[in-house]
Amino acid sequence: MAESWMFREFCPVGVDLGSAEAVEGYDLNQGTDQARDRALLQRLGVGPGVRLIDLACGTGSFVVEAALAGAEAHGVDVSEQMLRYTLRRADAAGVTVALHHAGFLGYRHAGPSADVVTTKSALHQLPDFWKQTALLNIAGYLKPGGLLYIWDVIFTFPPAEYERHLRHFVDAFGRADGFTREDFETHIREEFSTYAWILEGMLDRAGFDIIGSDFPRPTHGELLCRRRHE
Repeated sequence: MAESWMFREFCPVGVDLGSAEAVEGYDLNQGTDQARDRALLQRLGVGPGVRLIDLACGTGSFVVEAALAGAEAHGVDVSEQMLRYTLRRADAAGVTVALHHAGFLGYRHAGPSADVVTTKSALHQLPDFWKQTALLNIAGYLKPGGLLYIWDVIFTFPPAEYERHLRHFVDAFGRADGFTREDFETHIREEFSTYAWILEGMLDRAGFDIIGSDFPRPTHGELLCRRRHE
């Protein structure tokens, strides 16, 4: 049983995606890009015999592509609606994925350790203290030498310039035909995106070496990490 002081992963922060209608809209806004998913899977060496865990799998496009590539694919999400959508997507694709109703903090992996763990646009749901806890948890079920891939809203701008960059973040990404200005304002106000240098320190303390990074914008980026051998 979880301690009463644990962060409440099943209580959403920011934009509420608990309804079927909200999940449908999320899938449309995020955009399913099979070519992009396949390119990332290839970069990570995901194929037959690889065990992959996608944390906060959302509507399942990536985890289903992993299964199509021959991997043992696990999708984890706190939203039952997201998991239902993922199951329908997997059924339509003719593949099997293992789905788990859990979050970063509560997920406990049964069976052999994972070769690859991925999470995209989700770690910001946790405050920094709990991000560190989540990374320690991931290190516990990722095999030594295994890969952790993170894509998220991660800040690389100088802290003193935050107002200019956050205004641009809202102006550039808020749009009428997808996520709105209000969605991004909510993200800044209520969610927990952090600086790259903070996240990099957390990864080091959780036992990861950063082997690659790319920050195409001062508000977004990826980190590719390898779990250190003990």
